[in-house]
Amino acid sequence: MTNPTATLIEGDGIGPEIAAATVRAIAAAGGAITWERADAGAGAVEKHRDPLPQATIDSIKKNQLALKGPLATPSGGGYRSVNVTLRQQFDLYANVRPVQTIPGVPSRFTNVDLTIVRENTEDLYAGVEHYIDSRRSAAESIAIITRFGSERIIVYAFEYARRMERKKVTLVHKANILKLSNGLFLDTGRDVAKRYPDIEFDDMIVDATAMKLVLMPERFDVIVTMNLFGDILSDLTAGLVGGLGVAPAANIGDAGCAMFEAVHGTAPDIAGKGIANPTGLMLSAAMLLDHVGQRDAAARLRKGIKAALANPETRTGDLGGKANTQQYTDAVIRLFG
Repeated sequence: MTNPTATLIEGDGIGPEIAAATVRAIAAAGGAITWERADAGAGAVEKHRDPLPQATIDSIKKNQLALKGPLATPSGGGYRSVNVTLRQQFDLYANVRPVQTIPGVPSRFTNVDLTIVRENTEDLYAGVEHYIDSRRSAAESIAIITRFGSERIIVYAFEYARRMERKKVTLVHKANILKLSNGLFLDTGRDVAKRYPDIEFDDMIVDATAMKLVLMPERFDVIVTMNLFGDILSDLTAGLVGGLGVAPAANIGDAGCAMFEAVHGTAPDIAGKGIANPTGLMLSAAMLLDHVGQRDAAARLRKGIKAALANPETRTGDLGGKANTQQYTDAVIRLFG
């Protein structure tokens, strides 16, 4: 998989601009990726009357690799989130969100270096919900937590910790209240932890985790948790290092399929103005390059990004800099070496 074809979903709003910048930076870094463009999101509804056309699904199924810009879920019409649908369609059960303090990026902290590993297919996001009366005055959503789903995400977190030479895994839960569903996740985690005596393990209630993340983020290394808590905490941790605009993400499945994505919004208010920040998608692309074995290209890309962000002349305006999208991308490429 050293010279793969990847499905490129540019996305909505600023998506096409940051995707173009990212593709250019990957090529300049020496990344050998062939791109197959596909549509999804609100723009796909306009073109195909479907936020996730079958052609896009077929492309990802064939390539087993995708890079995705931000998507807008159309309002009304009963459309489900494309992101959730893709994760479930391809069983991309592991959502991996590393965050690290980047010199030059405005932040309250200087020592953040952690990864959220989030279960991606179960919990309240499984989509099991309904109205419980004919007047639709009350609704019920059901959180599904299985031992199978819990074990594979916790094993993934420990294997990730070993591979990345991390020292500790913290399991986050609410088992003090949700004694059966979250209790199952916690009990499974304790069992799995026994297989990894080389990795320190502890568990923490989710509300205490949120507090400690903003007081002492340096105490965390790898956090593994369920879908809803992971969604919330991964955005919180992005805020510790400058926001979603500098936060990468990967979605990984056991069957070999992997999707890398921007986790920020479509920013329609600045779309087309040439001032969007492509850092999040570029860092996600670096994760993609690592995934396919092109680690030298990934390292060059990260080096250029960090160097460009360190200088206000080459940072984008959302991070207190003066550069537009093209100027920032030019700087990233210039600073590879």
